Amino acid sequence: MAYTTNPKIPRLRMEAVKKIRNEGWSVRQTARYYGYTPGAISKWLKKAPGNLYKTIPTLSSSAHRRPNALSEEKVRAIVKVRLEHNKCAEVVQKQLENSGMDISLSSVKRTLARTHLTRYRSPWKKWHYSLPRPIALKPGDLLQLDTVHFMASSGRRFYVYTIIDLYSRWAYAEVTRKISAGRSVLFLKSARKHAKFSFVMVQSDNGPEFTQWFTRGVARMKIAHRHSRIRKCNDNAHIERFNRTIQEECFGAEKPVNYDRYLSLINDYLKYYNNSRLHLGLGLRAPIQFIG
Repeated sequence: MAYTTNPKIPRLRMEAVKKIRNEGWSVRQTARYYGYTPGAISKWLKKAPGNLYKTIPTLSSSAHRRPNALSEEKVRAIVKVRLEHNKCAEVVQKQLENSGMDISLSSVKRTLARTHLTRYRSPWKKWHYSLPRPIALKPGDLLQLDTVHFMASSGRRFYVYTIIDLYSRWAYAEVTRKISAGRSVLFLKSARKHAKFSFVMVQSDNGPEFTQWFTRGVARMKIAHRHSRIRKCNDNAHIERFNRTIQEECFGAEKPVNYDRYLSLINDYLKYYNNSRLHLGLGLRAPIQFIG
């Protein structure tokens, strides 16, 4: 029986068998009607179940016997080492080799894939190229951008967009009910209006609100955009610390009831943060004094 990936073939085979069993068609007549060889129709007759409401499934085209297949002992050893140490195929192969088992790396990879022990990269995950990180020598050279999720006492979720300038520690934040790439662009435009300096480059993490659509929107503003490096937690250290400062100093133990309360608290806190709050990293000066 020829191998096929057509999902309708099993039902078609049974229809051909019904033509012969119920309507009295000959094998050759059925073969001409469906466009198959008489030999194929004869095989379908032999494989057809007694129940005509069932189908004749497509059998696998894989070989029934593989002379070079790994032994059950080696397969169990590969799975055991993988589950014990959770290491990659290269490490698993080397550990088995050190224990005296002769096995190739490709065999280890195939076994891990067949036993569903391989972590595959999502095909929807986009790889972001990170521009070289500049040194912040003046305000606006590099700003870090992020979002913080909050849950109000009413059970409603709110989001806070935050941005901070690495040179002056000037910061800005806005409360929103939803986040998206389009809203991220609008927030950046609003932050640029409130700042007293121009933006050269902004840096964000790889969240869904900072995708390629955000990058294109930033490019139209003539601002460069770079993503933080994967598994480099210190890349966004300044904005993460500012997010923590908002949660500790702005909200504190209070859990705002609604959107308006969030908005009021953050607006008042930003005035204090940028104009009065002293920073050790700025030589005990406020961001507005450092911008000068």
